[in-house]
Amino acid sequence: MRNKFLSTGQSGYHPFRKLKVCFSGLRYAVLYDFSVAYKVILSVLILAVCFYFRQWVDFISVFAATGLMLICEMFNTTIEALCDFVETRQNEKIRVIKDIAAAATGISILIWAVVMVSELNHLCSFFV
Repeated sequence: MRNKFLSTGQSGYHPFRKLKVCFSGLRYAVLYDFSVAYKVILSVLILAVCFYFRQWVDFISVFAATGLMLICEMFNTTIEALCDFVETRQNEKIRVIKDIAAAATGISILIWAVVMVSELNHLCSFFV
């Protein structure tokens, strides 16, 4: 893909190549980051139950919370990897950057957990 700022790379727009890169990154995150993998598996299970019972609002809320959580987890992993690549030694500024990224991820995980517990509670009422 051509870099529009540097005028380097291959010319032309290839949406399928972009999708391939997107799914490659998601696959890498799920396979190599346990914190992403178990949340995706749990979310898919609850999404399947919501879909089965045709609870569309519940499905959308779980889907949105999972998307938010995945985005934050992957950005956090990327920021940590970049920081470790740039500075291998202990650095106070790098620590602050990683802490802020971890805090953003923590907030998204809290939102995801609240939605998941709420949905589990709601879905359990179907079985009782």
